[in-house]
Amino acid sequence: MKQKILIVEDEAAISGAIQSILSDEMTEYDFIVAGDGLEAYKLLEKEDFELIISDMKMPKMTGNELLTQTLKLKPESTFIMISAFGDIDTAVGCIREGAYDFIEKPIDINRLITSVKNALHREVLKKENRNLQSENSNLKKKVNKKYQMVGDSPALKEIQDIIDKVSLSDARVLITGPNGAGKELVAHAIHAQSDRNRGPMVEVNCAAIPSELIESELFGHMKGSFTGAIKDKQGKFELATGGTIFLDEVGDMSLSAQAKVLRALQEKKVSPVGSDKEIKIDVRVLAATNKDLKKEIEEGKFREDLFHRLSVIEISVPSLNERLDDIPLLIKHFSKIISEEQGTPKKDFSEAAITSLQKLNWTGNIRELRNVVERLMILGENPVEAKDVDSFVKK
Repeated sequence: MKQKILIVEDEAAISGAIQSILSDEMTEYDFIVAGDGLEAYKLLEKEDFELIISDMKMPKMTGNELLTQTLKLKPESTFIMISAFGDIDTAVGCIREGAYDFIEKPIDINRLITSVKNALHREVLKKENRNLQSENSNLKKKVNKKYQMVGDSPALKEIQDIIDKVSLSDARVLITGPNGAGKELVAHAIHAQSDRNRGPMVEVNCAAIPSELIESELFGHMKGSFTGAIKDKQGKFELATGGTIFLDEVGDMSLSAQAKVLRALQEKKVSPVGSDKEIKIDVRVLAATNKDLKKEIEEGKFREDLFHRLSVIEISVPSLNERLDDIPLLIKHFSKIISEEQGTPKKDFSEAAITSLQKLNWTGNIRELRNVVERLMILGENPVEAKDVDSFVKK
């Protein structure tokens, strides 16, 4: 179905001429004519038009009135106003009210065609921008739902404030804290709120990759560069181009790999194992560790220059024991997620059960709490009571 342009003009000869000229120039549009402002407004109440070309002086409803009323009804409407009685004040008034352009009679045909084409092009750009904003918003919601940071404790609010600030830049961030505290959630929140959220978020668990393979994982390798390299492979840095790379447990990286990462950060280039080829990279680097890197530096296990490169901004994630007030919200959050994942009814937790859970020592932090909530949802009553905590949670 063709998009529509509305021509509002009480003189049939003029509206017919405008319709004929523009139809020849823009065959992809349907042109509808209204004989006065009131007729036009009734059409606008029922239909959407890409553009409205309206005379100023008309019976029943003037062009100014039509412009004002329509923009209240449909604020995104685009108007080009025409009049034989135009002057600077009238033109400025129309533009101020929200019209895209103002053209005096007798109409310069070339001027009209140019104005219409420019107005339609602007509409296309506005729609693309709205779609892009919607996609970005949906993407953020999608990412944040999976990696949502839950809680309203002062410690968590402070972290969120820092995330809001650092997400606006490409600054490298070092995230520290104990295992299971949610360091990866912070990394994903930064990526989701950044301008790079349409690019990839590539995670590398440096502790899970053997030291002899970490360089290949990060920078790629060429076929035959070592035993088992049966084909060329892209590294994580290259795969993350345009997005974010998250180096989890960076404190477990070998000194050899640290040197290459430092070079990559300095020169924004990487070289695959077994190749002299240099590949340009455009990535934001986030890193996390549960180790005291300053102590690791003193012991010669971590490069001081790399530490300073990675820690432009430092975020310390507190243990669950430091944010016990967040446990009620976390229980509610995990209960909902687990019931959705497993297709089972959501269970409530009594205040006594929550109080019992808040008294425990959470050495495994958020990760441990999630496992406990899942266990209680499977084995406990509904609602889960303090006796269920005593029976099924061993501390």
